[in-house]
Amino acid sequence: MFSSLSRASSLLRPTMAFSRFNAPAVRSLSSLKVEAVKPEENIKFFKIYRWDPDSGGKPYLSTYPVDLNDCGPMILDVLLKIKNEQDPTLTFRRSCREGICGSCAMNINGSNTLACLCYVDKASNDATKIYPLPHMYVVKDLVPDMGNFYEQYRSIEPWLHSKEGKKEGQAEFLQSKDDRKKLDGMYECILCACCSTSCPSYWWNADKYLGPAVLMQAYRWIEDSRDDHTKERLEALDDSFKLYRCHTIMNCSKVCPKHLNPGKAIANIKKRMAEMH
Repeated sequence: MFSSLSRASSLLRPTMAFSRFNAPAVRSLSSLKVEAVKPEENIKFFKIYRWDPDSGGKPYLSTYPVDLNDCGPMILDVLLKIKNEQDPTLTFRRSCREGICGSCAMNINGSNTLACLCYVDKASNDATKIYPLPHMYVVKDLVPDMGNFYEQYRSIEPWLHSKEGKKEGQAEFLQSKDDRKKLDGMYECILCACCSTSCPSYWWNADKYLGPAVLMQAYRWIEDSRDDHTKERLEALDDSFKLYRCHTIMNCSKVCPKHLNPGKAIANIKKRMAEMH
């Protein structure tokens, strides 16, 4: 009996020894990690206007390197990446990221546009320059003061005026499909102010001239068949500065990120004004 047990144990020893010898090797193989090969960095530089009113210093340009291989395709993606990873003090407006709210309007490489709709220029090795909208007071960094712009918009009373009001049981003011179609190309305006701040006449007379965006919205209500104050609206615009500071330079129509034509709307107001006289 003892001899048979010893023979059995001798048979088991090599197997146990083999297991002890190979166990560390198995564990080491299981712990190996396959590391992906990282692509080369594609660095592009962005020069951004900076100014903090609380610092008491002068405005300056700050340069930021950004790896485009690790960033979204839009300028707004770049700004968010810089703010999140490099400089949390960088200040700018943004909201929808879809070209709907107009919050991220700024001057990029010399042209007014929306940061969320502007692609990063990967073909050029030159640094991209980003400024706030031109010829407006700056609150901080890329944030312009829109107070005067919104006050001008309020002045045209951008709501429906009805002399008789709704009749009993009337749910809404109706208009024909043809009348509704006349508003196309105007109601889509998001009031980003890209057009107004690209207009030299607005630069020189922002306190008196209403500017392309506000005038196009004024014409949107002049042309609305449901509105009963067409004559009053035209009379309110019959001013040498409010309307006639427009010299058809057409920068407004060139830069509009929604591809609208404020210059055409202003020309139509002048035409309606001539007919009224």
